[in-house]
Amino acid sequence: MTIKTEMVGQTFGPFERTYDFKDLILFALGCGCGVDGKTDLEYVYEKDLKVLPMFGAMPIVDSEVTRTIDYGYNYAGSLHWGFDLRFHQPITKLSGTLSTKVLLKGLFDRGEGRGLLAQHVGDTYDDEGNLLFTNESWDCLIYDGGWGGPAAPKDVVEIPDREPDVEVIERIPDNQALIYRLSGDFHPQHVDWDYAHENGQMKPILHAVSFAGVASRHFIRSFIPGEPERLTRFKTRITASLLPGATMKTQMWVMGDGVVHFRVIDAYAQAKPYLNFGIIEWK
Repeated sequence: MTIKTEMVGQTFGPFERTYDFKDLILFALGCGCGVDGKTDLEYVYEKDLKVLPMFGAMPIVDSEVTRTIDYGYNYAGSLHWGFDLRFHQPITKLSGTLSTKVLLKGLFDRGEGRGLLAQHVGDTYDDEGNLLFTNESWDCLIYDGGWGGPAAPKDVVEIPDREPDVEVIERIPDNQALIYRLSGDFHPQHVDWDYAHENGQMKPILHAVSFAGVASRHFIRSFIPGEPERLTRFKTRITASLLPGATMKTQMWVMGDGVVHFRVIDAYAQAKPYLNFGIIEWK
């Protein structure tokens, strides 16, 4: 395939998503809320319903967006690399229409066999025209490296060399990807076993926003319980695929007033972190 570098700098959309309380609940269920029937019930019960902030990470990875912004990559090798979600104001409406404009800001070459990195920046507005959040989202196209593009910029986030201040452990249900995909990310790598095997996976992998949503719940419950609207930033790198059925551990370090750094590891296996170089900020 030929990489269409002329698409860099173009803005696509607006991509519109109409939602109501059932969509918010479905998304939260796809992030593991209420798996025991009671934990984080405020995200899945319409009485005094709260919006899980990670809902803001979803519009930019909606299948309509990824299919529209096609710069000539191999879709089978598309993996979510990381994102930096900044809230200008909290999502508090339980129904409405979100409108997202997405800038393809950059395409970067990691080299032959290492893939292409694509940088998207999405601004999402509510139906009154208010800017709710901005998401800088990165994809790695693992089959598209070596095309001669520029190197990606460095991005370093400190993970302290000390014990975490807070740790939270949670097992991911085996069917979580099947629930999460109904929120709009229909890539077959999350549901099709034959497709997963063809692309080197033991079984379908979980959506990164889904297990990032689990980590965000761990943070909220630990630092700002009952007040998800106080979260202003969630940034992370996705450094390994997580298979449903795994038990993940969110490790958090307090770095200052209103800032923690975090990562997500397997609770029982010495392996590469699932999420790393993470920053959460709140007010």
